[in-house]
Amino acid sequence: MKKALLSLSLLFLVVVGAFAQNQFPSQMWHKGNIYTTDGQVYGGEIKYDLESNVVQLQDQTVDTFTSSNVTYFELFDEVYGGVRKFFSLPYANGNDYATPIFFEVLTEGDQLALLCREYVTTDSRGMGGYGMMGGYGMNPFYGPQSMMSNKLAFKYYFLKNGRIEPYSLKKKDLFDMLPGHDDELSLFMRKNRLDYDKRGDLLRITAYYNELNQN
Repeated sequence: MKKALLSLSLLFLVVVGAFAQNQFPSQMWHKGNIYTTDGQVYGGEIKYDLESNVVQLQDQTVDTFTSSNVTYFELFDEVYGGVRKFFSLPYANGNDYATPIFFEVLTEGDQLALLCREYVTTDSRGMGGYGMMGGYGMNPFYGPQSMMSNKLAFKYYFLKNGRIEPYSLKKKDLFDMLPGHDDELSLFMRKNRLDYDKRGDLLRITAYYNELNQN
């Protein structure tokens, strides 16, 4: 009986641990700082919600800040590693009236910046043959395939000449967004086997484009 109970306890811990690892970044608390429009800086454990454009600070209580009163916030992502920064920027989003919303800044230069907004989507491929918890696990480029087949996805934008322009994830549109160096970019992408629709690859391509424009 004791062995059976011990086995059940270990199984429970394994399952709970697996689900904990399958949390999305926006569902977790991270160490970070919030910089408000009135010049104040608040540090502690923070959690963000890009859909609602709010960021929360957990200290003795939980305080909520909106994109209207935050200049930017930064956090250390222990799952993916590294510091991530989110700026509040005015964006019309199909409307005539622009309102401030949060964008993560992936890379920036003198010419332009690459921005993104993450969201959770359902993977139409289903569970496939990857097992109960999915084949990719927690990954910043793919996201987890949990039992509900949800994964992390990204919408990308370029900040150019003070305007935020959405990127369609089409190769032709990428070269339209990054004009003037088509041959250099094509060679760079082929040499490094970079795709035009992946987070890490887009970051490298944009950073290289900004380097080209410094010469």
